Amino acid sequence: MGKWKAGTVGFVCGALFFSGLTYAATPVGIDVYFRKLQYFFDGVNKQPPQDLQGFIYKDTTYVPLRFLSESLGKPVSWDDATSSIYVGDKPSQSSSPGSAALQVFPKDNPWNTDISKYPVHKNSKQYMASIGLNTSMHADFGTTWQGADIGIPYTIVNGDQPKVNVTFTDYGDESEPGPYPIPANAPIEGGPDSDGDRHVIVVDKDNQLLYELYNAHYTPTGWKASNGAKWDLKSNALRPKYWTSADAAGLPIFPGLVRYDEASAGEINHALRFTVSKTQHGFIAPATHFASNSTDPNLPPMGLRLRLRADFDISGYSSTNQAILRAMKKYGMIVADNGSNLYVSGAPDPKWDDNDLHKLGQLKGSDFEAVDTGPIEK
Repeated sequence: MGKWKAGTVGFVCGALFFSGLTYAATPVGIDVYFRKLQYFFDGVNKQPPQDLQGFIYKDTTYVPLRFLSESLGKPVSWDDATSSIYVGDKPSQSSSPGSAALQVFPKDNPWNTDISKYPVHKNSKQYMASIGLNTSMHADFGTTWQGADIGIPYTIVNGDQPKVNVTFTDYGDESEPGPYPIPANAPIEGGPDSDGDRHVIVVDKDNQLLYELYNAHYTPTGWKASNGAKWDLKSNALRPKYWTSADAAGLPIFPGLVRYDEASAGEINHALRFTVSKTQHGFIAPATHFASNSTDPNLPPMGLRLRLRADFDISGYSSTNQAILRAMKKYGMIVADNGSNLYVSGAPDPKWDDNDLHKLGQLKGSDFEAVDTGPIEK
């Protein structure tokens, strides 16, 4: 048995246990005992760096977490925004169990309506020309890129998820007041350091309620966001006319996301969300809001629905991509926000095949047509 050696250390978890994970901590002096520890993993002796030795404190042996986990083949990461430690893979918030089984709005809701037989809009050619007949479609979702998830993530919670207050910074008069059941570690679109739209989406599966934030930030005092919207997934009720939401069109985001669990199962039974670079001053229900001052009638209004042409051959695509393309033929895609032309929204998931999704870029604006789903409101 080796001799014990007493000492005092500044107890800073980030430096001692996680090694390489940097974050704010409050140092606290404690008395510990050092001794030379031997670590064996499946019979193989491994040792941590000299400056990261384990120690004994109150009859408990403390071991550097990164060394221990990586010796077992598990990466370790730290999320400062949520004070979360991840050993191995991070939880897949965007593909929470049961999401494919959720009934998102009633069967007769516009999002769930078969529009494959709807008439072509009289201005379809002009709308498609403004979007770009040679513009390639882009799947704006996938796995990860430069450390951030690709797409708009969401979290599914139970009915007992604690509710917290949300401070609205820009559109409080067009936001449902809190509290919202948003966990502190709810994923933010683009990651905690994103300078993009920073959407946060939470589905309360027990109460069938949907909560969405735009430009969301988690702070020491809770969540703050530019806008917040709450949706009853059992109802067809729309937001008040001329109200925005977490989307510029006043629409919910979650119902229009391409989700891996649906696509991989071979069926997506709802319309998809997509963006265009320029819109006109007007909207078509179920949209309730416009985000343009342009009176150009050739620009698409918010809420306009496109449909993949019935004669478009999908046989050469993967089964997952075919599910997406069938949904575009049957349910269509709804203009939900200003952004890049023909960018289709989805939820990130580590099971997506990014190279396969890239093949959807073979579709052009000329492969779509606008359908007539109702009048334009100004």
